Amino acid sequence: MRIGELAERAGTTTRTLRYYESRGLLPARRTENGYRSYGDDDLRLLQQIRTLQDFGFDLEETRPFVECLRAGHPAGDSCPASLAVYRAKLRELDALMEQLGAIRAQLGSQLIRAEAELMDGAEPRCEFGG
Repeated sequence: MRIGELAERAGTTTRTLRYYESRGLLPARRTENGYRSYGDDDLRLLQQIRTLQDFGFDLEETRPFVECLRAGHPAGDSCPASLAVYRAKLRELDALMEQLGAIRAQLGSQLIRAEAELMDGAEPRCEFGG
């Protein structure tokens, strides 16, 4: 299939496909007349990339999954390098959740304090900002 058809089937743009090609994530095969040519395996690579990006992975983090598929494995996460990326992403998410939990706790404390002061008739004050 040509680039336009692949883009349509993958739900993306030809510009994005060219970018992936320039980054080495999508193979650049050409027909005799110079048109880019793609197969169902390329669609599978794109679906893997899109799924991972939907989960918050950046483009470079998708590389081990793509390479795993290109090596003929049944799934992009069938290789040790892909599992390492999963582990790193989980650590990153755990750290973000911890940070958000701390922010939520501080915000909750601020709300309780502000509501108590408002009930007491005191002038509300903002304690954020240092």
